[in-house]
Formats: sequence, structure tokens, C-alpha cells
Amino acid sequence: MIVVKVGGAQGIDIVNVVRDLTAYTKSIVVHGGSHEVDTLQKQLGIPPHIVTSISGYQSRYTDKKTLELFMMACSGKINKTIVELCQQHNINAIGISGIDGRLLEGKRKDTLKIIERGKKKILRGDLTGKVEVVNTKLLNLLLDSGFTPIVAPLAISYDHFAINVDGDRAAAAIAGALRADVLIILSNVPGLLDLETNHLIKKISKEECMQYARGRMMKKILGAKEALAAGVNKVILGSANIDHPITSALQGEGTVIF
Repeated sequence: MIVVKVGGAQGIDIVNVVRDLTAYTKSIVVHGGSHEVDTLQKQLGIPPHIVTSISGYQSRYTDKKTLELFMMACSGKINKTIVELCQQHNINAIGISGIDGRLLEGKRKDTLKIIERGKKKILRGDLTGKVEVVNTKLLNLLLDSGFTPIVAPLAISYDHFAINVDGDRAAAAIAGALRADVLIILSNVPGLLDLETNHLIKKISKEECMQYARGRMMKKILGAKEALAAGVNKVILGSANIDHPITSALQGEGTVIF
């Protein structure tokens, strides 16, 4: 069983991914939605509020209005578009968010400690969190019934509020909970690149890869470490924009983290 995370950045060829998914009968897809949410926010005159935590992680500050837009874009348009594409390729997909059936649960952060213009600040009213519990019973029920779950990265907090969660780490939590053979994280880059030479790193340990945990790669590498710690055999970072992206990743294209 494999878990595939498809990034939400601009330029992702989701048709390539879905076409290749037909070869894998037992799989779960987790998708992102960052570009679509950014676009929607700009159209409505609500600029995205990206913050940097005191530990160096970048995330989207998610107030109630932003969460509503995230639901519209991510669990609505993006999720159902992928489900539609799957159906067109004879994959009996079912779209679900982490809120549904308490598929993904975690603690709501509520406050964020950030660095802004060199100063430490506390932001309140944040509706983000981290996945800590996965409803494997629900996922196995869907898989055993012949469905391919397409999961939007939202979760339900322990105090019953919808929260925005990172897609890479949500995929890692799912892969770990199900003891998946492999987690494949697809984006618009070919894998993990050496910071000095820009050459692709083909294979790297989970300890070594942390030195490359910067910018957009930070959450992917952190997710990879969490998946491996939870029992996943290997994590592969690869490109969604090549022919047969899933198969290519399994055959050695991209970066293998072990």
C-alpha cells in the first residue's frame, strides 16, 4: 500500500499523477492547495498572511475567514477536481477531508509565536494544528471496499474545531498509521537538491537530510522523518510533472530518504 502526497503549488500536472495512479489498486492520495488558496485570497482582496515561527518554520496564519476560504478551495474545488479526474480514469475515488469521520485529529495551536521584522510576537486566533491521530478504521473500510481516498489536509481538533494542517505532515501521519510501504511526496521539483551545486540528491538518510530542511523543503523533510519514525519503509521526493511520476519514483527517480 502506498500513500501519495501531491503538492498544491502552481504548475503541478495532476493529470499525470492520476493517469499513473491507475496502476496502483490500493493507494491513498493527499493533496495540497496553497496556490489555489493564495489565488482565492487575492481575488477577494485578502492577501495571504505567511508567518515564520521562532523555530524557523513558515506557515499560513489561518483565522476563521482564511479557514473558510481554505475549505472552499481545498476540500471543495481541488478535492473534487481530483476525484473527477480519477473517475474519468476508472479509479473509484472518494473525496474526503480530515474533518469527515474525524479522519485526522490533532491539537489546535490557537496561538503562534512568530518572528516579524526581527521581533518576537504572539498571534492569537490561529486555526492550525498538527495531525496526531488517524482514523485507520475509516481508511481501511474505504480501501477494503475498493475506494481510493482523496484526502484534503484539514483536521478536527480535540475540542471539535476545524483546523488547517500541513499536507506533507498529514500524509506522513496517514502513511505511518497504516504502516504503508512507501510515502511518495510529489511536487514541481525533481526531488531534494544540493544547496551548493543544485544537483539532485538520489539517496540520503533521515539524519543527513535535515541539513537541507529550508524553505519549501522544510515541511517535506520533517514529514519524511515523521513517516520513517512511524514505520514507513522509505520516503521518496519526486516530480509530479514527468511521465508516470509514481512509477518513476518507485523505480528510483527523485530522492529516496531512508
